[in-house]
Amino acid sequence: MLTQLAIQDYAIVDRLELDLTRGMTAITGETGAGKSILLGALGLCLGERADAGSVRHGSERTDLSARFDIQHLPAASEWLTARELPAEECLLRRVVTASGRSKAWINGHPATIADLKSLGEQLIQIHGQHAHQALMREETHLALLDDYAGLRDPCQQLAETFREWRSARRRLKKLSEEGSEVEAKRQLLRYQVEELDQLGLAEGELQTLEEEQHTLAHAEETLRETQLAANCCASDEGGALSLLNQAYAHLSALPGSDKGTLANTIAMLSDARIQVEEASSELNRLASTTELDPERLAWVEERMGDVHRIARKHHVAPEEICALHAQLSQEVELLEASDDDLESLSSQVAEYRERYRSDAKQLSETRQKAALRLGKEVQQQLTFLAMDKARFEVEVTPRETPTPEGLDHVQFLISANPGQPARPLTKVASGGELSRISLAIQVVAASHSTIPSLIFDEVDVGISGATAEIVGQLLRKLGENGQVMTVTHLPQVAAQAHQHLHIEKRAKRDSTLTHMALLDERGRISELARMLGGVTLSDQTLAHAREMLHASQRPPH
Repeated sequence: MLTQLAIQDYAIVDRLELDLTRGMTAITGETGAGKSILLGALGLCLGERADAGSVRHGSERTDLSARFDIQHLPAASEWLTARELPAEECLLRRVVTASGRSKAWINGHPATIADLKSLGEQLIQIHGQHAHQALMREETHLALLDDYAGLRDPCQQLAETFREWRSARRRLKKLSEEGSEVEAKRQLLRYQVEELDQLGLAEGELQTLEEEQHTLAHAEETLRETQLAANCCASDEGGALSLLNQAYAHLSALPGSDKGTLANTIAMLSDARIQVEEASSELNRLASTTELDPERLAWVEERMGDVHRIARKHHVAPEEICALHAQLSQEVELLEASDDDLESLSSQVAEYRERYRSDAKQLSETRQKAALRLGKEVQQQLTFLAMDKARFEVEVTPRETPTPEGLDHVQFLISANPGQPARPLTKVASGGELSRISLAIQVVAASHSTIPSLIFDEVDVGISGATAEIVGQLLRKLGENGQVMTVTHLPQVAAQAHQHLHIEKRAKRDSTLTHMALLDERGRISELARMLGGVTLSDQTLAHAREMLHASQRPPH
């Protein structure tokens, strides 16, 4: 349940901390005092949309936090544990800056707004003052019945199956319509792949062909020049090696002292002889291995011509042919498998259809049973709310067209007077009747909710007198099993509360601030008297308020 709400610089609140307990808490105040501020701040903590208007004028940011006791909320604990967050309690925090930027935290860890919403749905449930208007839209009737019956998970599963079924049908239709185009494309690709298969170009082969063509094309020139160079190195008549040998012999013949002076020169001539001799050997080896092969050259050039011709045909660079071959082969394989895909997809569509119809049928049976229970319980609450002559029914009829919600059309029917047939609620209920019917449905829904914290925002609008007292009793009874907070203008409802939170605006110099406080008994009597008789509080009004409070707080016999 909600144990604490802290508000700082929000709307016209500078700083406020409220400690809340179990039971029913009434929230009252004059019109415009700021009762909506409390719910607005809580809504932001639960992930509602924020804007710069949330920040109090003159402040840089608004800082809001809501603390919850989740000892009896295993689903919330599991949600936190699954995200590796502390699960002993739950603290939701939201900060909105004056520029409109927003940040959120869960138990001190950064969180997304979607996280706040997801977790918030398991912590608190808000019944708005415009719920009776929502009843005028028949599409809300199905959602109300599903919430009452606890069908959220089955409904989500059915909606997911429906989406998968619809997606598979679309793919099947597209694949079927494209059949002739696919066949034409398949034939073209087969021809292109066969042509590339015949070419059989291996990875890296083109570079090898280019190198070989260059070698063969220049073989005659290479042979001639290497032989000439070899002769220059080792010819007996004027070759470099012969001349170096002569120079070396002349220097070696010098007397000892002169020979020592030219030792370095003699060593260099010796090294030069070795280098020239090795160069000569290398040139002779190259000349001996260079072959003139015009037939091989013709074949290499023809092979390269085929490669370039096919590259031009496919508008790619010659070195991209291998990649193109692999790509076209893959496309052919995919198209060859399309017939199998068509058959597989047809089976998949049939599987989704049968799964959807089976789940929808089971959901319909559950809804039929829940509709009878909901009708009886709402009927019972209407009796308490002075509509004992009315007859309320929940009608579940089959749809012809499948929808994500199933094959059911749900409609609330009402017969306000005996002897009259039940007709759609949207056509026969008056404003006052609609308010009471809405309240009866919300009370029933709340009594079946697994969420212990409930907020009723002026759901008693359009109700007065003895009926208002009964509404207060119903809300108090709900509060005895959990936590109920209700914003109300009715003293009969406020008097039933276990706690009473009063909200008022106070002028402070050039600003207006909202003040909120839990009232003691004297404060409650004064506030009830104000709600009963206005600004001027007479002794008679105060006495009436005191009696109303004491009577409401007495335990039932």
